[in-house]
Amino acid sequence: MHSHASAETISLRAEHAQQTELADRIARLAPEDGMHPTAIPQLYLVRISSPQPCSPVLYEPRLGVIAQGSKLVMLSGETYRCDPLHYLVVSMTLPVIGQVIEATPEKPYLSLRLDIDLDELSALMLDAEPPAHNIDRGLYVARADISLLDASLRLMRLLENPRDLRVLAPASLREIFYRVLIGDLGHRLRDLATAGSRSNRIARAVSYLRERYQQPLIIDELARTLHMSASSLHHQFKAATTMSPLQFQKQLRLHEARRLMLMEGLEANTAAHRVGYESPSQFSREYKRLFGAPPRAEIVQVRASRSA
Repeated sequence: MHSHASAETISLRAEHAQQTELADRIARLAPEDGMHPTAIPQLYLVRISSPQPCSPVLYEPRLGVIAQGSKLVMLSGETYRCDPLHYLVVSMTLPVIGQVIEATPEKPYLSLRLDIDLDELSALMLDAEPPAHNIDRGLYVARADISLLDASLRLMRLLENPRDLRVLAPASLREIFYRVLIGDLGHRLRDLATAGSRSNRIARAVSYLRERYQQPLIIDELARTLHMSASSLHHQFKAATTMSPLQFQKQLRLHEARRLMLMEGLEANTAAHRVGYESPSQFSREYKRLFGAPPRAEIVQVRASRSA
């Protein structure tokens, strides 16, 4: 009993040391708030120095490892807490609500984000365990273990050693995704990357909607493309995303309209038309429901907060 307790204490100390070093390295390489690209194209570093209000955001397939602070991610009423004890896996594009809840200038929220490449994942699966075929949410949180933290740390160390980066980074990335594949959330990624699986079909449906979000949605046409019945598509799509395909398309349109207004300076009516809305009043109502304020007012608020 005593030796077991001692081993557990040593493990916890090692885990704490890894988290501390990971936070220190992210803080050094991301000295200002925001999302920072790195010399590794898939890898981004995030720093936020104060709690943030709830904000709708479009998550692409990614792995998030939190080194310091915490955030909440909400998907249609389901809430996931992300902190240094957990990592986040997003296996398909999803409109979510994010909120950083623990962050100060002295101890900012710090995390790394790795974009998921399905081709790389499929190649890795040849050497990993066989896939499990079950339909799950496209977003989930699990506890980070020492092996995953260690692999993440070695990747971060490479950023400060450019000579070794080009040669060793692919192996570190491969190990990180391998650790996820054999961990608690591995079956979600394995199923996603397996052609013909239910999760893979829903991911293809998401891609279809992303490419054609401006166009009217014909469910029967989408179902035929995926070799599914309309009822099966609706059921499995909602199981993975918590939304129907039509609700999902609506959120894609609203997120893109917001981006057009924020980044390209389009007026609300122009942005609404660009993303497929025929009725400006309907666009304004649905925008307010998602983002909390009418289009023009919400954009003014966001710009004011960024310049403060």
